[in-house]
Amino acid sequence: MSAPVNARDTWFTRKMVRTPFMSSKFEPRSMNGGGAFLFLTASAAALIALSGPAATPAVAQTVSQSDGKSGAVMAVPVNKSQVLKLDRAFARAMIGNPEIADVMPLSTNSVYVLGRATGSTNLALYDRGGGLIAVVDVVVGPDTLGLKRQIADTFPGEDVQINTANDSIIIRGQVSSPLVAERIVALADTYAPQKVVNMMSVGSPQQVLLEVRVSEMSRGTVKQLGISQAVWKDGGIGRSTDMAQGPFAGFLSNLFGSTLDIQFEALERNGLVRTLANPNLVALSGETANFLAGGEFPVPTGVDNQGRVQIEFKQFGVALAFTPTVLGDGLVNLRVAPEVSSLDRDASVELDGTTIPGLKVRRAVTSLELRDGQSFAMAGLIQSDFSDSVRAVPLLGKLPIIGALFRSTAFNKQETELVITVTPRIVRPVRPDQIAVPTDRIQAPSATDLFLLGKTESRKSVAKPASVGASTPTPGGIDGESGHIVR
Repeated sequence: MSAPVNARDTWFTRKMVRTPFMSSKFEPRSMNGGGAFLFLTASAAALIALSGPAATPAVAQTVSQSDGKSGAVMAVPVNKSQVLKLDRAFARAMIGNPEIADVMPLSTNSVYVLGRATGSTNLALYDRGGGLIAVVDVVVGPDTLGLKRQIADTFPGEDVQINTANDSIIIRGQVSSPLVAERIVALADTYAPQKVVNMMSVGSPQQVLLEVRVSEMSRGTVKQLGISQAVWKDGGIGRSTDMAQGPFAGFLSNLFGSTLDIQFEALERNGLVRTLANPNLVALSGETANFLAGGEFPVPTGVDNQGRVQIEFKQFGVALAFTPTVLGDGLVNLRVAPEVSSLDRDASVELDGTTIPGLKVRRAVTSLELRDGQSFAMAGLIQSDFSDSVRAVPLLGKLPIIGALFRSTAFNKQETELVITVTPRIVRPVRPDQIAVPTDRIQAPSATDLFLLGKTESRKSVAKPASVGASTPTPGGIDGESGHIVR
């Protein structure tokens, strides 16, 4: 029988010298039809003697094969080995692809198989007359046995199954938390880098409620003293310029040959502005939730083939994106990205007659770990703007002493501080009968209550949630000027 291309033939004669590690007893089992059984065992002495330290023995496996038909599968870890034993003697062993696996006869009914590279091939065994004894599919893959041992030692009690497909590792099962799944995948990645298929599921998908308070405190101070305008005009001095009447005003009028309209102004203003957003977001563990309280403004981005202006909308306001990961034992890993932006007319640009405003943006990206119900705060996002300006009548505004009467000085200082507090809470769903809302306690009034008694609402008894106790009347209703109070 001719051998296929890339195949390696190994001939074996019965006159070979048997070594001590080949002397283990083997008792063949009978089977109807006189078929042969293949037994896969691990022999530590044979592996050490033949393969050296690079090839370590694998856990024993058993593969059966009858009547020389193909169908038996032999799994061999890469760079490790297995020993194949038959219940009758063979004289020739042929491997399909020696680059994937190599074979070496150990005795008349056993052969040593070494995994060289990930992949699959087959091993054909013949007797001295050239008859086919058996064909075994040899699959060489990552060392899943070693991975299983490490997972069992590191994560006891986790229900995880490890399988291989070509050169990839497939992980199935159900784990207790996303953190455990992430660490198991990282461990498997050391055996098959970037070839791990994660098909694990978390026992109870967990949700995280994030309570966020965004507080912006803006403090402004404006001071102005002097004249607000100085306009030369014909027609005398108006009522608003009584302070400029008299001999001095007449002198100025005679000096410049016209009437000077002067309005004196003294202004001092202090302002305090508080902006508060309090969004509550819910996201599954490992997913991202987003929030925006603000608006969008159009920005032209170009022109299409038909000459139409393309518009893109930019967001501004209070935005928040967060990604929670429940680590177990009430610990939550958070990646929080808050952003506060506002329109800035001073940074605007004009494009084809369209004014596009700029944006003032303050953002932060942070990662931290908190327990359920704990809070953290981010502060120190301070912005300070300062400006002053001087407006004066030409020439007169530069005169010493009296020049102050022809000048207007303005001082403007604006300080803004942003404080963000975040509190994660693990959401635990409840039954519908355990939830009560304010509308459960009031009902529409009857005609008698409304027209004769003047009642705009009618209260009704509501049973307490099932987890609290028996059904008892509970007073309630709209008790305040706004909102509701449930007693």
